[in-house]
Amino acid sequence: MNATQPAGPVCPGPGASPVLRSAALCRIDGGFWAERRRTNAEVSVPEGPRCLEKAGNLANLRAAAERSTGAPPVFTGDFQFQDSDVYKWLEAACWQLADDPGSELAAEVERTVALISAAQRADGYLQTYYQLGGAQEWTELGWGHELYCAGHLMQAAVAHHRATGGRRLLDVACRLADHIDSVFGPGKQVDAVCGHPEIETALIELYRATDEIRYLDLARYFLDRRGHGTLAAGADRGHDRDPGAAYWQDHTPIREADEVAGHAVRQLYLLAGAADLAIESGEPGLRHALERLWHDMVATRTYLTGGVGSRHDWESFGDTHELPADRAYAETCAAIASVHFSWRMALLTGDARYSDLVERTLFNGFLSGVGLDGRTWMYVNPLHHRSRSQERFGDQSAHRTPWFRCACCPPNAMRLLASLHHYVATTDPGGLQLHQYATGAYGGEDLTVRVATAYPWQGTVTVTVEQAPDTSRTLSLRLPSWCTDHTLTVNDVATHDRQENGWLRVTRRFRPGDTIRLDLAIRPRLTVPPPLVDAVRGCAAIERGPLVYCLEQTDQPGRLDPDTVALDLTEPLTEQTPPGLLGNVVTVGATGRVLPGGGPGPWPYQRHDRAPREEGAAVRLTAVPYCAWANREPGAMRVWVPVAGSRR
Repeated sequence: MNATQPAGPVCPGPGASPVLRSAALCRIDGGFWAERRRTNAEVSVPEGPRCLEKAGNLANLRAAAERSTGAPPVFTGDFQFQDSDVYKWLEAACWQLADDPGSELAAEVERTVALISAAQRADGYLQTYYQLGGAQEWTELGWGHELYCAGHLMQAAVAHHRATGGRRLLDVACRLADHIDSVFGPGKQVDAVCGHPEIETALIELYRATDEIRYLDLARYFLDRRGHGTLAAGADRGHDRDPGAAYWQDHTPIREADEVAGHAVRQLYLLAGAADLAIESGEPGLRHALERLWHDMVATRTYLTGGVGSRHDWESFGDTHELPADRAYAETCAAIASVHFSWRMALLTGDARYSDLVERTLFNGFLSGVGLDGRTWMYVNPLHHRSRSQERFGDQSAHRTPWFRCACCPPNAMRLLASLHHYVATTDPGGLQLHQYATGAYGGEDLTVRVATAYPWQGTVTVTVEQAPDTSRTLSLRLPSWCTDHTLTVNDVATHDRQENGWLRVTRRFRPGDTIRLDLAIRPRLTVPPPLVDAVRGCAAIERGPLVYCLEQTDQPGRLDPDTVALDLTEPLTEQTPPGLLGNVVTVGATGRVLPGGGPGPWPYQRHDRAPREEGAAVRLTAVPYCAWANREPGAMRVWVPVAGSRR
């Protein structure tokens, strides 16, 4: 890799054509995200191996490594893809090592690398379920996840190589990629795709790390082959329901698709891989298709929180504007996949709108899945939870859980938090762009800056130039779409900023010590849903800056159930910071009206002309950031609240 390239998870090759590239210097060292990343580094990642040991993931790798000793093969766990949880944890641990190479974590990482290397078969194949006798390899493409697991191993290997400089795990990944290349393709043993996309983006990153063009070609093959129905009949491994080709995104080629469909995580991992290919190839047709699909997702299938995937059935995108608050699946992994896709689109196009969605998703739809303690997790992230909800889908429910039988979300969240600093800043030949606002140091080859901010609680972002060339450069600051009022000064002098595609551009010959200050007016606001979203028509939600807020039962007077009140829009919103509450969050106060009860008899429905016209007594409500909900006692929660006087 070129020495000026960053050591992050997305590093376009020297011949690629992105508009932007990740900044070589990217360090978060204070503020909101530093605290969340510290919990990830000190609690979540170190406890990962214990959880993986208890769940049997590591035992499977040991069993595969010991096959040559004659030990009986035993696979532990309910899912063929158990190995992927190890690889995601390992990727997180490697990004963490890049921050702290001398930590105790290094020994744990190398033990895990050695175990994976020992488990690999001589011909390069590696997936313990099939090595331990689960079935014949490459015969269960719909549900087997062999290529999915391989992709996560490749991403862990690239992270290990970039963080440590070592090649041991990278060599394992290359042997596996070479084996796959010998099996898949026209005229080879298998001419089809995996039921769960992931390998596409991984192969491209492996190509970027090794300069082996065969890996890029193999990724292109998988992306071009999808959409031709190779998985349409895929009811293998005892599945008595066929989800249909759209579930696998195997119904329409990517370049022809006009809407996102099927399993949300699968769809977005696929599109992330396609965006990587567009970055490397410069193909306009692929770029246009990705822009079209991203727009469809955002305009018609994305929750206010940035969460995606409205259906519990098949963990899938729903129909256009099908966004129920209480039945929202909005899997944490889907939020992570959305960040991956949008970030690549930001690099590909340079448009700030993609980083706008990254911000919304990170602060809300993603972070709600991670407990404040770093030990408990959410699999699904609804926007409405009733006080006596009986809704449970095994352990994949709206309850914080130490681990899951299907534990895809916790290590996935760990790897995003561990690599989060690489999603903050980019460079282009003209200067530096700040996509997210986090205290730290960022820059490229000739322009570096220091950022200080209390964002998202406060809207002031101070950027101090630390290094600059003796020529003109452009510093670009993203103007969040939620912000309607801002000021920008350079060395305390107000400047007429140049706005372009969501960016505030400051172009000048910078000097070390120059200070650029952006003040974003952060105040509570009310948001209404699109009129076509039936489920929350007549409701409003509270937002403040990039944060979506919710009413939790525990914060209301007398533990009043949020389902029994409506918002009184005639009263102003207020804010305060109660000491110690949920890590010193800013809360928002609102006035509500108690909703009238049902009719006098057992039948609750009434004629419209006899229904009560006025809500009941006023009550003061307290809203907290949605990302912090469910960290205290159980109770009801809702984001969308009926508006007093409305008739839905």
